Amino acid sequence: MFGLEMVAGCAATLVGLGAAELYAHRRRLRRIPWRIHVSGTRGKSSVTRLIAAGLRGAGVPTAAKTTGTLARMILPDRRELPVFRPAGANVIEQVRIVDAAQSLGVKALVIECMALLPHLHWISENKLVRGTHGVITNARPDHLDVMGPTDADVARCLAGMIPIKGTLVTAERKHLGIFKEACEDRGTELIPVTEADVAAITDAEMAGFSYVEHKENVALALRLIETLGQDRQKALAGMHEATPDPGALTGSEVEFFGRRIVFYNAFAANDPQSTATIWKMVHDKYPEMSNTVAVFNLRADRPSRTMQLAESDFWRASRSVVLMGSGAFLFAKTAARSGFDGSRIVYAEHPRVEEVVEAILGCCGKNTLVIGMANIGGQGLSLVRYFQNRQLLSEEQ
Repeated sequence: MFGLEMVAGCAATLVGLGAAELYAHRRRLRRIPWRIHVSGTRGKSSVTRLIAAGLRGAGVPTAAKTTGTLARMILPDRRELPVFRPAGANVIEQVRIVDAAQSLGVKALVIECMALLPHLHWISENKLVRGTHGVITNARPDHLDVMGPTDADVARCLAGMIPIKGTLVTAERKHLGIFKEACEDRGTELIPVTEADVAAITDAEMAGFSYVEHKENVALALRLIETLGQDRQKALAGMHEATPDPGALTGSEVEFFGRRIVFYNAFAANDPQSTATIWKMVHDKYPEMSNTVAVFNLRADRPSRTMQLAESDFWRASRSVVLMGSGAFLFAKTAARSGFDGSRIVYAEHPRVEEVVEAILGCCGKNTLVIGMANIGGQGLSLVRYFQNRQLLSEEQ
């Protein structure tokens, strides 16, 4: 009997502690007037950084947290701290971010949603962030194994993080009706970013960025900031000072013994639609390049993404296709089934990035465009840094 009473007492204590922590978390949330929860298939890390930088530029004390390529907390003075993950990534880490943000006395917290599973989207919003404003960049076919099987299902999954009685700003158009229905159900104002809004972002305004940013991301961030009553020009000036996410689209031009190599980091554009758009954008920028090498960094735990990319057409005119990572065999097998010539595939499953680079250089001619795609993790980020560092050395010489 004593044992049962002890168990019951421990259970009651744990429940009480959970309730106390929930109450304390809600209290910390209320101390942050603007809580901006950002999700979507592509661009959410960039949009999180743009919104935070824009608010800082407008004079609003702002903290931010990105999940992106490297999880970071961005402080009001622009310093960035790594997010410590002793047991791996978990949505519950948002509690620590909220605690840190309110201790800094910020007026705004911009926080990237890190959920994939549908029920975790709801938990992230309803229990952890309770946003005053939600942002959904877009809904595209990615993570279909957990969010699919269709892009409409992806939109429904993302709708789980729409705030209750708040504001949602989104650049999604194809599945806007799904978000509209969810907003009506939750008493939330829906503000769509239109094609006209994107077209209103001028080339001169985009020229202020030190990296390749997308007009749609800038238009989305500015629309959100304008709903908060902040000055557009000050916000835009702040965005120009933003530090890009390590997965942002960047290019590095290097010379290897008389050969001109232009390497583009498109690793973070995981879904085929976004990747194909970037592929065209980069080729339009360098029409003089005589050949292209496609580099795919593939993960065995992302089979649906690997198969989608392998079945796509945009990369097939490449001179060579370099495969790296644990999902290389699945890509090659899927591509072969759809008629691709396997003799043009080069395997670069090497432990050292220098060996991967040697495999890529072996495919390059005098003027070559190299585009990295699929996943930034593993050797992807190492490859990006390798070319960036070599570009800096070339500039110094």
